[in-house]
Amino acid sequence: MSEAMQAETREVMECDVVIVGAGPSGLSAAIRLAQLAQAAGKTLNICVVEKGSEVGVHILSGAALEPKALNELLPDWREREAPLHVPVSKDRFLLLGSRGSIKLPVPPAMRNEGNYIISLGNFCRWLGKQAEALGVQIFPGFPAAEAIIEGGIVRGIVTGAFGISKDGRRKPSYQPGMELRAKYTIFAEGCRGSLARKLTDMFDLCKDCDPQTYGIGIKELWEITPEKHRQGEVMHTIGWPLNVDTYGGSFVYHAENNQLSIGFIVGLDYSNPYLDPYLEFQKFKTHPQIRPLLEGGRRIAYGARALSEGGLQSVPKLSFPGGVLTGDAAGFLNVAKIKGTHTAMKSGMLAAESVFAALDAPAATLDSYEQAIMNSWLYDELYAARNIRPAFHYGLLIGMFYAAVESFILRGKGWWTFRNRADHTQLKKTKSCRKPEYPAPDGVITFDRTSSVYLANTSHDEDQPDHLTLKDPKVPVEINLPEYAGPEARYCPAGVYEFVTEGGGERLQINAANCVHCKTCDIKDPTQNIVWVTPEGGSGPNYPNM
Repeated sequence: MSEAMQAETREVMECDVVIVGAGPSGLSAAIRLAQLAQAAGKTLNICVVEKGSEVGVHILSGAALEPKALNELLPDWREREAPLHVPVSKDRFLLLGSRGSIKLPVPPAMRNEGNYIISLGNFCRWLGKQAEALGVQIFPGFPAAEAIIEGGIVRGIVTGAFGISKDGRRKPSYQPGMELRAKYTIFAEGCRGSLARKLTDMFDLCKDCDPQTYGIGIKELWEITPEKHRQGEVMHTIGWPLNVDTYGGSFVYHAENNQLSIGFIVGLDYSNPYLDPYLEFQKFKTHPQIRPLLEGGRRIAYGARALSEGGLQSVPKLSFPGGVLTGDAAGFLNVAKIKGTHTAMKSGMLAAESVFAALDAPAATLDSYEQAIMNSWLYDELYAARNIRPAFHYGLLIGMFYAAVESFILRGKGWWTFRNRADHTQLKKTKSCRKPEYPAPDGVITFDRTSSVYLANTSHDEDQPDHLTLKDPKVPVEINLPEYAGPEARYCPAGVYEFVTEGGGERLQINAANCVHCKTCDIKDPTQNIVWVTPEGGSGPNYPNM
């Protein structure tokens, strides 16, 4: 903790366990802890902090939920009226070209029999209610700004202060952050969590693993005409409009009430600095397989988030003195399945079990959690899928060939493991790259960034410190602009970064109010000059049904 923070008087709340993040892993951890306490006749003070204004508003996923972990956590979820209303009825997998498509066999890992098309935000809202019914305290609108570390041990977190102006002054509405002190802290912040990143560096958690790799997922929710709606149908595509050197693909899920979840994922290891993931998605919607589905419908929501794609070889050490990492903060996405909710939930449950045991027999570092992961079906899943994503480092054709061999023949039993490389190192200089062609938005099927950000309902007080910080403000203009044509303006799906001409020169303008908290800038910046930190509590997107 900084000297300034230590000197400030703030409210202190003592907890048994603090959980950072009210996503699937954090809420599953809270529920499992409360269940274990209840079964043992104990009372635990379990606190969950969530940076969004309410549970679920920052949650975005496809999502086709595999209920494996849910069946273990809450076997009676049907009686509890969990929002799982649309069982998957059909799977399709297509290779797209510019004008047509080829139907491919659905790989075993991508088959969705027994799964459900859901709104992950609504699912987390429901999980939150289950946790609160068990006595868990959830504090929405309270971001975890800093970890409390004393004697090399994590002792809890400090929530972000309110009422600080852009220039650092305290406004009349100022409120200092609160200390939530705990015996153990579970960090379930999601992909590229800001505190998880600091703790990873502090405790050298990645010394024995590959760099984490990521994708950016961009999603729209549409209401389509009833005659085109096929409730329960799932379609994934690969190929066009991405070139053969770029990993990515789409998802198209027919949800309830004539709604369609449609999205596009681009691997952030792409090399062409001119590539624009947002415009690739808009271009994808013009394909003959997609445009007719959307015509006559209307877009009702938009959002984006990064996802951890590195797999098992990029999972860091999970425990450190006083805390653990769970969910997407640890990198538990199963890329072969294109699913991470069930694995996030399982990791949260296993973390809860290790923490609960340690409350009676304290251990500084919960190595039992890592062992529990290795003994679980979660580890088996990630081990079997470990080579699928890295194979695409060698291009689409080689990646598809290897993925087919792995999925249908090897089934993850090969003795080799492919390695991962950090995404920010993969951009080429502009002199060796060509600009892709992107059609102008028509306002009917394709849209500009401004109208999309409006649908994300994102909100930030303009007079607060920037949460998108630069280590060196000169780098964007002196390095990124001349060498990479200013990729910040393209890899951000919300129009946060733009280069403007001023006084005969260029400068980078940061429109922080547009930010949808996807963390892509923190990941892809080739100079690693951008650092994403938590803004004031309650800021960011407000996703209604994503």
